[in-house]
Amino acid sequence: MSKYRVTVDTGGTFSDFVFFNEETGEFTITKVPSTPKEPFQAVLNGIKELVDQGAAARDISFFCHGTTVGTNTLLEEKGAKIGLVVTQGFRGIYEVMEQTRGYGPATYDLFFEKPRLLAPPYYTEEIPERVDFRGQALKPIDVEASLQAVRSLKKKGVQSVAVCFLFSFLNPDHELKIKEIFAKEFPEASLSLSCEVLPQIREFYRMSTTVINAYIAPVMANYLSRLGNRLKEIGVTTPKLYIMQSNGGVSTFDGSTKKPVATVLSGPAGGVIASMGTCERVGIKNIITFDMGGTSCDVALIHRGNPVITTQGKINQRPISLPMLDIHTVSAGGGTIARIDAVGALQVGPDSAGADPGPVCYDRGGENITITDANVVTGVLDPKQFLGGKMKLDKTKAERTLEEKIARPLSLSLLEAADGILKVINVKMEEAIKAVSSQRGYDIRDFTLVAFGGGGPMHAGRMALDLGIPSVLVPLTPGVHSALGLLMSDVKHDYVRSKLVGLDELDLNEINNLFAQLIERAKADLNAEGFQDREIKIEPFLDLRYAGQGYELTVPCLMPPLKPEDLKLMRQRFDTQHEQASGHKAETEPVELVSLRLISYGLVPQAKLSPAKATGRKVAEAKIAERKIYFGKEHGTVLCQIYVRERLEPGHKISGPAVIEQLDTTTVIHPEQDATVDDYRNLIVKEKN
Repeated sequence: MSKYRVTVDTGGTFSDFVFFNEETGEFTITKVPSTPKEPFQAVLNGIKELVDQGAAARDISFFCHGTTVGTNTLLEEKGAKIGLVVTQGFRGIYEVMEQTRGYGPATYDLFFEKPRLLAPPYYTEEIPERVDFRGQALKPIDVEASLQAVRSLKKKGVQSVAVCFLFSFLNPDHELKIKEIFAKEFPEASLSLSCEVLPQIREFYRMSTTVINAYIAPVMANYLSRLGNRLKEIGVTTPKLYIMQSNGGVSTFDGSTKKPVATVLSGPAGGVIASMGTCERVGIKNIITFDMGGTSCDVALIHRGNPVITTQGKINQRPISLPMLDIHTVSAGGGTIARIDAVGALQVGPDSAGADPGPVCYDRGGENITITDANVVTGVLDPKQFLGGKMKLDKTKAERTLEEKIARPLSLSLLEAADGILKVINVKMEEAIKAVSSQRGYDIRDFTLVAFGGGGPMHAGRMALDLGIPSVLVPLTPGVHSALGLLMSDVKHDYVRSKLVGLDELDLNEINNLFAQLIERAKADLNAEGFQDREIKIEPFLDLRYAGQGYELTVPCLMPPLKPEDLKLMRQRFDTQHEQASGHKAETEPVELVSLRLISYGLVPQAKLSPAKATGRKVAEAKIAERKIYFGKEHGTVLCQIYVRERLEPGHKISGPAVIEQLDTTTVIHPEQDATVDDYRNLIVKEKN
């Protein structure tokens, strides 16, 4: 009996599924409309399609889910009513925040406002207690005051509580005492302790991360509980139920319930992991991932086979200091709305029509022109073949609305207006690509642009020409690429312990002891999740900085226990990494250790994709039609050859202008470009010689 691995990535417009048959090594894909009001319903709808193909729910041996529940809860500010417990006299840490307004447009925004407090002062309690910078208790925790604080929060009706005491990352005893009090006095409350969520230096960032965890925890717990129960009801019995995390690994349902803040980039992370696997197979090490979906565009950079990781991420201006893939997100997707602003200029985004009502051409009540509508009007999208023909688009309605709301007010033709919308959104996405590449010291000409998502392959060709990127890779199933990445991910946990000391003053015995504690905890956590020691991999890191700097770099470390000569190598690695990141290094300046980090992996058997074998079919057999497409003033309206992706084989070459259609996306080959098919049936798009 066949066993299936099922992965699903839920987006703002569609939910993408991959069904991998472990027996045959083959996989099938499908897309179903997302259900924002009940996100788990789209998951069940997709699994029903697998069952309708002849499989049984009990045959599902592995389930992994990239979810936007945590992200949307934070973006839409629809989380729990939360309380905050802090050290007496330090409630202002959360209220003051960073004391800055950030970079870019915010610098010049006369109406700039900091994000509202998720835990307002009314729900903040101060506890008499104090731990110093060495981790020593200066003032014991006041148990009676703690009891009164817990009872007060219970009376005020909070659902979840964040606890963040000074220097608790060095000595967690007082936070653990509060945990005991909550267990007795207010056990129904969801509790997030900073010593468990992020035992790391820097008070505000630790507090912000803990507060966000508390804010989304009840929502995530409710979602995963309902999803788990419904999966059981339809016959899914496998215990291997996972959620994608922001760090590129997966976690169990239980793990994600306890630490939901680690899932805020759950969906986009899958696409980065899939891109790494795709490019590793074909020998490409430098890539920029470009994921354009229904509501947003996510870009990330992978250099020499390694993704860029950050510990200073932000969602909606709110800092999250957990390790996460450095993914830059902008509001640019198929559903992004175009309109004329108050001064009569064309504005595209940031809001989206989403899945309901969606673009005008969906004919579901949408009244605002979107990127999808513009692609229909220019001829890129065939109204009769959207989603492989499963969904028909109303081009006439899109043209009528575009004429009325955009073209006529701007005195443009219909095609010029549609092309103008696409140019504006392309520039917005190109700026996101620059933000992760050239603005960080990388030569963009050394990279391949990997385009996926429902909209990525439609826009990538033009953007590559604009930016000077030499080649574009479009994977075999770009519309479900992020879901495919969930088949390639291991269980992954991050651990950190802050220790501020000069590198030359390190007590190696102490450092090795701290690493040993982290390793012991990491192995215990993975053992509890069912992994044997032989299935566990450990990677240590050190956060280092030049003495006096306000930021640090995470440097790969040798496996503990460390020896004196190892520190010299770590110093050299840091200098080299600093030069790459900042353009200079200071080899004579002292270096400080800030934190020890550990990544643990529970190794999951990977789904292996094999190269395709050519059957000798001619490329002409993949041609299905011709269609006129508008390529802007540079080329005007051009008659293009239309190909179906499923009939293309390794070695096939297509000369632009052309369009390649498939169930999950449409790829545009511009007049200046050619496309070839590699051994894994990826499309490689390059400028003509």
